Amino acid sequence: VQLQASGGGLVQTGGSLRLSCAASGFTVSTHHMAWFRQSPGKEREFVAAIRSNGDPTYGAPPKGRFTISRDNVKNTIYLQMNSLTPEDTAVYYCAGLSGNYFYISSRRYNYWGQGTLVTVSS
Repeated sequence: VQLQASGGGLVQTGGSLRLSCAASGFTVSTHHMAWFRQSPGKEREFVAAIRSNGDPTYGAPPKGRFTISRDNVKNTIYLQMNSLTPEDTAVYYCAGLSGNYFYISSRRYNYWGQGTLVTVSS
Protein backbone atom coordinates (compact mmCIF):
# COMPACT_ATOMS: atom_id res chain seq x y z
CA VAL A 1 0.00 0.00 0.00
CA GLN A 2 1.40 3.34 -1.01
CA LEU A 3 0.25 6.94 -1.36
CA GLN A 4 2.37 9.26 -3.45
CA ALA A 5 1.63 12.95 -2.99
CA SER A 6 2.87 15.56 -5.43
CA GLY A 7 2.15 19.03 -6.74
CA GLY A 8 3.48 21.19 -3.94
CA GLY A 9 5.75 24.11 -4.55
CA LEU A 10 6.28 27.83 -4.14
CA VAL A 11 3.46 30.16 -5.13
CA GLN A 12 2.65 33.79 -4.52
CA THR A 13 -0.28 35.01 -2.47
CA GLY A 14 -3.45 34.68 -4.49
CA GLY A 15 -2.06 31.87 -6.61
CA SER A 16 -3.25 28.32 -7.12
CA LEU A 17 -1.87 24.83 -6.85
CA ARG A 18 -3.28 21.39 -7.48
CA LEU A 19 -2.05 18.58 -5.32
CA SER A 20 -2.27 14.98 -6.43
CA CYS A 21 -2.17 11.77 -4.45
CA ALA A 22 -1.77 8.54 -6.38
CA ALA A 23 -2.63 5.34 -4.58
CA SER A 24 -1.31 1.85 -5.17
CA GLY A 25 -2.17 -1.34 -3.39
CA PHE A 26 -5.73 -0.27 -2.61
CA THR A 27 -8.64 1.44 -4.33
CA VAL A 28 -9.39 5.06 -3.42
CA SER A 29 -13.04 4.76 -4.40
CA THR A 30 -13.66 2.21 -1.65
CA HIS A 31 -11.93 4.27 1.03
CA HIS A 32 -12.43 7.65 2.64
CA MET A 33 -9.58 9.80 1.37
CA ALA A 34 -8.40 12.99 3.01
CA TRP A 35 -5.89 15.80 2.93
CA PHE A 36 -4.27 17.07 6.13
CA ARG A 37 -1.65 19.74 6.58
CA GLN A 38 0.93 20.54 9.18
CA SER A 39 2.88 23.74 9.74
CA PRO A 40 5.97 23.96 11.97
CA GLY A 41 4.99 23.98 15.62
CA LYS A 42 1.36 23.15 14.89
CA GLU A 43 -0.67 20.01 15.04
CA ARG A 44 -1.75 18.19 11.92
CA GLU A 45 -4.95 19.81 10.65
CA PHE A 46 -7.81 18.36 8.66
CA VAL A 47 -8.25 20.12 5.32
CA ALA A 48 -10.67 18.11 3.21
CA ALA A 49 -11.90 14.61 2.52
CA ILE A 50 -13.85 12.72 -0.07
CA ARG A 51 -15.84 9.86 1.32
CA SER A 52 -16.08 6.49 -0.34
CA ASN A 53 -19.54 7.47 -1.64
CA GLY A 54 -18.03 10.56 -3.29
CA ASP A 55 -19.33 13.18 -0.86
CA PRO A 56 -16.80 15.89 0.04
CA THR A 57 -16.21 17.30 3.50
CA TYR A 58 -14.13 20.39 4.19
CA GLY A 59 -12.39 21.58 7.30
CA ALA A 60 -12.08 25.13 8.53
CA PRO A 61 -8.97 26.19 6.55
CA PRO A 62 -10.31 26.03 2.99
CA LYS A 63 -13.24 28.41 3.55
CA GLY A 64 -14.51 27.78 0.04
CA ARG A 65 -11.11 28.07 -1.64
CA PHE A 66 -10.21 24.37 -1.94
CA THR A 67 -11.86 21.56 -3.86
CA ILE A 68 -11.22 17.87 -3.36
CA SER A 69 -11.88 15.41 -6.15
CA ARG A 70 -11.21 11.85 -7.16
CA ASP A 71 -10.34 10.05 -10.39
CA ASN A 72 -11.31 6.43 -10.04
CA VAL A 73 -9.60 5.40 -13.27
CA LYS A 74 -6.29 6.88 -12.18
CA ASN A 75 -6.86 5.82 -8.57
CA THR A 76 -5.86 9.33 -7.55
CA ILE A 77 -7.29 12.13 -5.45
CA TYR A 78 -6.69 15.83 -5.96
CA LEU A 79 -6.82 19.02 -3.96
CA GLN A 80 -7.31 22.16 -6.00
CA MET A 81 -6.25 25.15 -3.93
CA ASN A 82 -7.10 28.69 -5.00
CA SER A 83 -6.56 32.13 -3.51
CA LEU A 84 -3.66 30.87 -1.45
CA THR A 85 -2.32 32.91 1.45
CA PRO A 86 0.85 32.58 3.54
CA GLU A 87 -1.29 30.93 6.22
CA ASP A 88 -1.71 27.98 3.85
CA THR A 89 2.02 27.27 3.97
CA ALA A 90 2.44 23.71 5.27
CA VAL A 91 3.31 20.16 4.39
CA TYR A 92 0.21 18.61 2.91
CA TYR A 93 -0.43 14.91 3.48
CA CYS A 94 -2.92 12.63 1.84
CA ALA A 95 -4.40 9.78 3.84
CA GLY A 96 -6.77 6.88 3.44
CA LEU A 97 -9.28 5.35 5.80
CA SER A 98 -10.90 1.96 5.37
CA GLY A 99 -14.23 0.96 6.85
CA ASN A 100 -17.76 2.26 6.91
CA TYR A 101 -17.30 5.18 9.27
CA PHE A 102 -15.86 8.52 8.29
CA TYR A 103 -13.66 10.56 10.62
CA ILE A 104 -11.74 13.79 10.37
CA SER A 105 -9.26 12.82 13.08
CA SER A 106 -5.87 11.99 11.63
CA ARG A 107 -5.47 9.24 14.20
CA ARG A 108 -8.16 7.20 12.45
CA TYR A 109 -6.43 7.04 9.09
CA ASN A 110 -4.68 3.85 8.06
CA TYR A 111 -2.60 4.95 5.11
CA TRP A 112 -0.40 8.02 4.73
CA GLY A 113 1.56 9.60 1.94
CA GLN A 114 4.95 11.23 2.42
CA GLY A 115 3.71 14.81 2.23
CA THR A 116 4.28 17.59 -0.24
CA LEU A 117 5.43 21.07 0.78
CA VAL A 118 3.35 24.10 -0.15
CA THR A 119 4.94 27.49 0.40
CA VAL A 120 2.99 30.67 -0.21
CA SER A 121 5.00 33.85 -0.35
CA SER A 122 3.61 37.25 0.58
